[in-house]
Order: sequence, then C-alpha cells, then structure tokens
Amino acid sequence: MFPLLKYEFRMKNLKNILWLCLLGLLLAALPATAGQVVVSTPSFSLVLDAPVGGELKYLYYGNKLSAADLLQMDVASTCHHVAYPSYGIGWPGEPALRVKHADGVIATRLHVQEVEVRQEQDAVLTQVKLKDRVYPFYVNLCYKAYREVDVIETWTELSHTEKAPVMLLQFASSYLPLRRGDVWLSSLYGGWGNEARLLQEPLKPGIRLIKNTDGVRNSHTAHAEVMFSLDGKPQENNGRTIGAALCYTGDYKLKINTDDGDFHHFYAGIDEECASYKLKKGEVFCTPPLALTYSEEGLGGASRNFHKWGRNYKLANGNKLRKILLNSWEGVYFDINQKDMEQMMADIASMGGELFVMDDGWFGDKHPRDIDNAGLGDWVVNPKKLPDGIAGLLRDAAKHHIGFGIWIEPEMTNTRSELYEKHPDWVMKVPRQDFITARGGTQAVLDLTNPAVQDFIFYTVDTLLTRYPAIEYIKWDANMPVLNHGSVHLGKDEQSHLSILYHRGFEEVCRRIRDKYPDVTIQACASGGGRVNYGYLPYFDEFWTSDNTDALQRVYIQWGTSYFFPAIAMGAHISAAPNHQTHRSVPLKYRIDVAMSGRLGMEIQPRNMSDEEKELCRKAIAAYKEIRPVVQFGELYRLLSPYDGQGVASLLYASEDKSKAVFYWWKLEQFVNRQLPRVRMAGLDAGKQYRIRELNRIDNVPLSFEGKVLSGSFLMSHGLEIPAEHRVDADKMNDYASRILYLEEVKP
Repeated sequence: MFPLLKYEFRMKNLKNILWLCLLGLLLAALPATAGQVVVSTPSFSLVLDAPVGGELKYLYYGNKLSAADLLQMDVASTCHHVAYPSYGIGWPGEPALRVKHADGVIATRLHVQEVEVRQEQDAVLTQVKLKDRVYPFYVNLCYKAYREVDVIETWTELSHTEKAPVMLLQFASSYLPLRRGDVWLSSLYGGWGNEARLLQEPLKPGIRLIKNTDGVRNSHTAHAEVMFSLDGKPQENNGRTIGAALCYTGDYKLKINTDDGDFHHFYAGIDEECASYKLKKGEVFCTPPLALTYSEEGLGGASRNFHKWGRNYKLANGNKLRKILLNSWEGVYFDINQKDMEQMMADIASMGGELFVMDDGWFGDKHPRDIDNAGLGDWVVNPKKLPDGIAGLLRDAAKHHIGFGIWIEPEMTNTRSELYEKHPDWVMKVPRQDFITARGGTQAVLDLTNPAVQDFIFYTVDTLLTRYPAIEYIKWDANMPVLNHGSVHLGKDEQSHLSILYHRGFEEVCRRIRDKYPDVTIQACASGGGRVNYGYLPYFDEFWTSDNTDALQRVYIQWGTSYFFPAIAMGAHISAAPNHQTHRSVPLKYRIDVAMSGRLGMEIQPRNMSDEEKELCRKAIAAYKEIRPVVQFGELYRLLSPYDGQGVASLLYASEDKSKAVFYWWKLEQFVNRQLPRVRMAGLDAGKQYRIRELNRIDNVPLSFEGKVLSGSFLMSHGLEIPAEHRVDADKMNDYASRILYLEEVKP
C-alpha cells in the first residue's frame, strides 16, 4: 500500500500542530517546525516556510521526507528561497508578480496571512494566502497534491478590494528555484510536420525562454512542458529529475533565468507580454496550473508519473480503450462522396477496424467545401456530395458494424461562407485596420470572447450530436493562428485581454460540450500536433500527433511526445507509400509497427492496397487488439533513443502488474557492416518468466527466441540481439527493419 499524502501547518505562537497523514484511514499527530507547510504525494515532498506575517519561502523539493527529516530542515542548509517573488521591494531579480495600482505604484510586498488545507476527492488542496503589506491586494498560492500519483498542480489566484482596477503586468502560475550545478534542460520544439523534436542542453548563465504566441495552437513551435535533470546529462532510468507541464490552451511563457546567484530561476505561466489584464474589484484572476513531478528514475520515471496522472485525472475518458479507425483525409482529401465513404467503411470493417471518420470536405451548400477556401461555418451537408446525408452514412456504418465519426473546424470561418455573410463582426478584427486572412486566402478566426460566438460553436456540435446521436467521434481541427489581434466585441480597455478571454471562451464551450456529451470521443487536431497540451486534454480524448504520417519521422515525433503524454492519447496512423508529406517509400510492415506504438489508426484509401497488404493490416489489427490494454494503459520504458545516433530506436510498454509487455524496435539507418546495439529491456519483473512471441512477422524463418521463455532478469541485464534485416525472399528485401515482441508471463 502506498503511503498517502501528508500536510502540515503550524500557526505562529501555537504549541501543537496537527499533521494530516492519509495512511490508510489513520490520522497521526507529528511534531514539526513553526510555519512549515508540507505538500506530499506518495513519493515526493514540497516544503514551504510560511510564518504568519512573514515571507513565504521554499525549503525543499524532492524525495518524500520523513517526520524526523522535516524536524531537521532548519539544521540542514536547505533552499530558504522566496516562493513567489514580487516586483519592487527587496527582490532584485525577475519577478513572478508585477502589478500597477491606480495610484501608479508598481511595487508589491507580500506576507503570509494564513494557510488553508482542504480534502478533495482525489487530492489535498493547500492554499497559502498572501496579502500586500499596504494595499488590499491578495495572492493565493494553491498546491493540489494527488493521493495516488506523484504530481502536484500549482497555480495562483489574484484578487483585490481596491476602489479602482489593478493592472496585472506579470502573473506567473508558479516559480521554482533550482540549485545550480550540472543541471540540464530537456524540452520539445519543432514546427508543422516536425513536431516534438527533443532538445537537451545544460543550463548556462543567461536567460532561456520558451514561449508560444500563436493564439490558437500552442504546441507546434515549442511545448509548454520541460524536464530538469539535476545530476548532469539526462538519463532515462537514473538521476534526479523534475518535470513541469503548464496546463493551458493559450499563449504561454516558460522562462529560466540563471543569474550570478546560486539558483536557476524557473517561471511558468501565461505570456503576458501582450496580455496585461485590468483586474476589477472583487474579481478573481486564476492562472493556469503548472503540474510538477519528481523522480529519481530519470526522464523515464518523470514520464511515467505524467502518463499515470494524465490517464487518471486529465485526459477525457482516460480509462477507456480507444478504437481502431480509418480516417478519410489522405485517402480522398476533399473529394467526399457517398459511394467512396461506404467503400472505405466496408474496407476498414473487413480488416477488423472499429470506426470510420469522414474528414474535411463534406459540408457547405451555397459555398461548397471543394478546397480549403470556402464553407467553414456552414455546417450543413453538401447534398451533391452526400445525397443521403449523414443519416445515410450512419446507415452504412451500421451495415458494416463499425462506428462513425466526422470532422469539423468550429472555431473558424471563411469569408466565402454564409456565416461570414451574416455575421462579419464575429471574426477577430482590429478596428480601422486591414483584415488579414490565412489558409486558402479566406480563413479567419471566430471571436470566442463573444458569447454569441460561443453559443454558435456549442450549437454546431450540439446539433450534430442531437440530430445524429449515433456519431461516436469528432475530429476537432484548428488550422490558423490569430493574425488579427483585435475584437469588435471587446471595449477599448479590454483589447489586451483578447488572448486570455479567447481561451476562457474556448474552454467554456468545451466544458459545455463535455458536460452534455461525456462519452463522445473528440480528437484535438490543430494542423497536426498544434494542441498537445494538458490544458486541452480534459475536453479531448486524444490528439493528432502530427500531419506528417511518414513512419520514419513519426519515430522521432512520437518519441518526443512520449516524454509527457501517454500512448492512449497519441493518434498514430498507417498511411500510403510514397508518403504524402515526405514522399519516402517505407514498407507497410514498418509503417504498421510504428503506428502500433500509439493509438492505432489508418490514413489511406484501402482500395489502392493489394490483397496481400490488406491481409497484413488485418493481422496487425487483430494483434493490436490483443496488446491494446498494455500499450494504452501500460508503463512506458524508452530503451534506445533515436537521438543517440546508434541507428535504432526501441521502447517497451509493461502492464502495471508486470505480467505482460510489448517491445518495439525500429532500424533508422542502413549501413553495410553496421554493428547495432544489443537491447536490454526495462520495466519487467526480474523474478518472472516471459514467453516471447513476435507480432506482424514477415520473415520466412522465426527469430531464434520465438516461443522461448526467458526471465525478466535475463531480458533486463543481458537483453536480446535483434537482427538488422528481415529474412524474406529476395524480391521483398529492403533497407528497413522493425520488430514487435509480445511478452507474456509463464507461471510455474
């Protein structure tokens, strides 16, 4: 049984402190130091010094401490660093908070008023309440520690009772000081079709800034998630590691400032550069949460913490297996018609698929959606393309015993649409300035600060799902940034609120949809992987990892994504060869093996496949159904990184009880006489015996260890030699090789 959360607070001048220790159902009274606040998960602790009337300071962040350890905090030279630095008095560095009062004063000095601890269903919430020493300006620092996973969410609530509004100029969700040493940063960067590239670098003096100001999609160019390796160059399974993930749908900023002191200063929150906020009297401004984790099992341990937390608490329907689907996009693009849709349904059903998703191109009457320059906002069936409408598609899906899904882009419109003709004031526009459009020369972003627009988007989804309750899946896309930073709806004093209010409106719409339709699967697609962030995932079941479906590049994209996000949320599809993005011809076996490491799907026109290819996919889909619980709910162990230049990549998913595991191996390069590394597994039970079975085998001769039983100890300490090539007929030889091994416990 896991030890559960411990919280402690001792008010100044009080003799005794009650420790709330959730160990089973028992409460225990433990001694402590005055002012100490302990926030703990099963395996790590965050300790604050919160003397009433004094300054809030960090004392410790790391492995969970015992009661005896906590008593020695003042003896040991711990951090003792201000927990939320404010601008103007006593703090010379970068502030987490900077405000401007109505009298022009921009200096703030906070002191502790009280600490409040509240038990929630799955967590314990601690609020440290701060107040400015002069003004009735209040800051609540909130810490939500989960009882069964090693994650703490922290955010800030700002309010005041001053007569006039207070301008918020900087308002970080959280600040964390990191002791200087050989500290490395792991982060993700990229762009369209090249998302989630891994970057690892030592922290050096100066400023390291990670931010996104797209306005709609916030994870293409960079990600709002990072890891800090405290013991030198990052390792997968060793070393103290802090993970941080800002859970926000909008523009963000992560900043690491390394000055001449003993600490790296890490700030995370909304990018306030163009988003200063006028806070009214009595209004509470709540920043997005920063999720923190800690592991002494390296990057992999931090990843597993995030995955478990994401599946259990953040991802919509994270405990529900995802279906295997065929998406129509790369198969037919905009050329939607009733006949082809049924043909694709029949084909995916024959291969064992469970769901068909009709992509872009099905809608628009006055302005048909034949290419990407018309129709967005007019969510009515094009009768020329689909004479039997959605009802006919649902009929066909039922005939073939599969589910049906549909594509929409509800936050956007085209100037060539009936919606824009009726409501030109519903799009984001800068008053008295030229109006800039994007994709297709006509696309614009709807102004979600406007409640009427919010209602329209909800109505769009609600109408579809009410009229056609058999729809199981929605692919929700968003294909352009904010190019017009202005709102006809907002007043002149609120224009700087645009980014913040847009995403408040977006989240409100999503909340309404989820409340009414909790069981519909909704994918977050945004020009591919533009919305891979835990701020989105409470409203979405999965994300489209990238528009790039090339299997070789997907190894890198999915590898990077896996540092923070679980496989169950990662859409991974088998596509055509040559690939539509890279024009690379990768064998079907390899494409299948890569896609099977995430949420398996297909992005192809099946009628263009041979019978042999369809049979290979049929067998792969049957195999995926067998391993699906392990892949989608299992613990991830990255074994050989594609970034290490060894010519291969390998990873493994293990079930929680270690009775099953799925091993993946992909060759990345082809060189004559290249020595490839032996792969040692991880995450198994050393004392268990495992039978090995290869999935999707194409070789004429089985692997030497096929059907053999080996111990977890042997597989983790010695490993396996994976052959560099497949043993197939000469006419089927190629320069790609991949393997999937299924390991099942054999009991004595």
